[in-house]
Amino acid sequence: MHYYETIELEVNDGIATLWLNRPEVRNAFNNHVIVELMDCLQSIEHQADIIAVVIRGRGKTFCAGADIQWMKSFSSMSHEEDFQENTHLARCFYMIYTYSKPTIALVHGAAFGGANGLLAACDMAYCLNDTKFAFSEVKIGIIPATISPYIVKRVGEFNARELMLTGRQFSGEEAAQKGLVNATFSSLEALSDYVQQIAQELKTSAPGAISNCKDLIFNITKSNNFNETIDYTARMIADARASEEGQEGMSAFLEKRKPHWVTSTSVN
Repeated sequence: MHYYETIELEVNDGIATLWLNRPEVRNAFNNHVIVELMDCLQSIEHQADIIAVVIRGRGKTFCAGADIQWMKSFSSMSHEEDFQENTHLARCFYMIYTYSKPTIALVHGAAFGGANGLLAACDMAYCLNDTKFAFSEVKIGIIPATISPYIVKRVGEFNARELMLTGRQFSGEEAAQKGLVNATFSSLEALSDYVQQIAQELKTSAPGAISNCKDLIFNITKSNNFNETIDYTARMIADARASEEGQEGMSAFLEKRKPHWVTSTSVN
């Protein structure tokens, strides 16, 4: 098990929870947090016993965005150094977005600025009704650049225009209405229970098929040319049917039994 200063890794029943663990600064992130988060994700990606990854925040807040002290340091950086720091952050979001295992953000308290990149890059995101959200970058004369690809994918162009241009705060309920999160809940208990249900469902799906399905969605959504997707999608399903998982899954279905990835995994 790796030791981290800003990230706490907890593995339970096939689910890895990555806790942002700086509650004294509302889990605000800096370059050190980004490095540790990426290292933690890399260290568990190929562990077969881990089915999915949940990202949460310790204390009263999911994440308050960029650390103020880190932001102050940008004033003394050269333009190239600033560019490199932001490139590293952008790569962190991309790593989450393209991660081979399902990723779930469990959001409470607040998600400001760059924190929204962490949750929007996940496959699924859930929050409490009273969670506060804001793309407040414009209020201090900057823009939500590195998070924008994932926000626009989630909420659409014109919802993104409203929220990013005004920089206003909005609730978890509005975040769900606009699609920034998949669903919102009235209590942390209800939220946690629902995420556990999602985790249990993921355990009944073939791990290789999940990873391939994520690749499929990624490649389909990056292109609007349907002609280009004909060969790709036909090849993907042919490869899936010919795979070991595909053969086992089809056999189990026809024989009216559970496939081996279900029977070999503890599922309540």
